Amino acid sequence: MPPRVWTGAISFGLVSVPIAVLGATEDHSVRFRRIHTVDNGLVRNRYWCEIEDREVSYGEIGQGYEMAGGRIIPLTDEELRQLPLPTARAIELVGFLPAADVDPVRIGPGYYLRPQGSVAAKPYVLLRRALERSSKVAVARYAWHGRERLGLLRVRGDVIALHTLLWPDEIRDPAQVAPGPAHLEPGEIDEAMTLVEVMSRDSIEGPEFTDHYTQALRQVVEAKQEHRRLPEAPHPAARPGQPADLMAALQQSVNKARAARGEHGADVPDLPTPATKTTARKTAKKSPAQKKTSPRKPRHSV
Repeated sequence: MPPRVWTGAISFGLVSVPIAVLGATEDHSVRFRRIHTVDNGLVRNRYWCEIEDREVSYGEIGQGYEMAGGRIIPLTDEELRQLPLPTARAIELVGFLPAADVDPVRIGPGYYLRPQGSVAAKPYVLLRRALERSSKVAVARYAWHGRERLGLLRVRGDVIALHTLLWPDEIRDPAQVAPGPAHLEPGEIDEAMTLVEVMSRDSIEGPEFTDHYTQALRQVVEAKQEHRRLPEAPHPAARPGQPADLMAALQQSVNKARAARGEHGADVPDLPTPATKTTARKTAKKSPAQKKTSPRKPRHSV
């Protein structure tokens, strides 16, 4: 059972659901320690009081708000818990909307909400089923870690999950990095859609979604611990030359994706050279039969 992150209640109109917030994810990132490279001694941070000019213990450290002139206003944990804020101890639901209307770039880490006690089970299940039947998510406000936050409640299995949401002013305008106009042929778009279809999956589970960095790092650490030779990095696979054009690259990608899925007739053909393509176009123009069966599509841009 993951540790509790926060306790409070879901405020749903006049309904209050006591809940505990539990972490829904795990961080498997590799952690490094800072060391003195001469003797491998650990390098630690020290807490230093500027007034007394001495090191202080963690238990002596509090928190304070710095005013414009440099004056520090101390604040205790109890004072912060008693903030005159409706969302200080409650996740207050403010509205519902379709999940597709929430920009994924705004969605942050996820947590599980667990009802506190048997009395909270009924309103908890009521809210969960209302979200399920409406096929919507709830938008909420709550206060955590020194600031009021925006959140999203959704159903995952039999549990209500909470995701933090960035405020609108925390999202940069994507127009700053948008590319300029580009001309695309209809056939190129069709081939790109074929590639999307061939590469479509039912889930993001499987060996392709494995943290290979952590695995490789553990191999190195184990080898050094046992004084063995370090494993060598694999040689990168030879990459084919740059395709002559975008359409050729798309066609080759489709063929390779089909071959990876074991589809029949998915052999990757040799990419035509520019000269070969030019000859093929001239030959096609000289064939009246081909003109009748394969009329050229009009060119247009998108």
